[in-house]
Amino acid sequence: MAEVEGIRTGRHCVFAMHVHLVFVTKFRHTVFADRHLSRMEQIMRDVCRDFEAELVEFNGGHNHVHLLVDHPPKVAVSRLVNSLKGVPSRRPRQEFPDLARHYYRANKLWSGSYFAGSVGGAPLSIVKQYIEQQNRPG
Repeated sequence: MAEVEGIRTGRHCVFAMHVHLVFVTKFRHTVFADRHLSRMEQIMRDVCRDFEAELVEFNGGHNHVHLLVDHPPKVAVSRLVNSLKGVPSRRPRQEFPDLARHYYRANKLWSGSYFAGSVGGAPLSIVKQYIEQQNRPG
């Protein structure tokens, strides 16, 4: 099968699955400077690699990060999120003592919630129309 850009193959499937993730800091505290975000991006790339996923894009602000992750169907988004929020929460605390003040109370960097949205491919209206127009056997 010819390699098509953005389409990956697994043992029993062909897939293109991307998710847009947004994590916010606990209480939306202003936490990150550019050096923190740069290190966090490296850590999150490593976490993705462990899941056979790819961090396609990363950026953030003082109190949040955005990620675009290409992941295989065998990886549940909730498991990926758990690792992406956990590992980058622990390592920077050790590497950047100035972040320690943001870990008070529950000793957590991130809010317990997150945003996850599927992205890529055709708009939903086009996919719906395509499915509606399939010829059902008589």
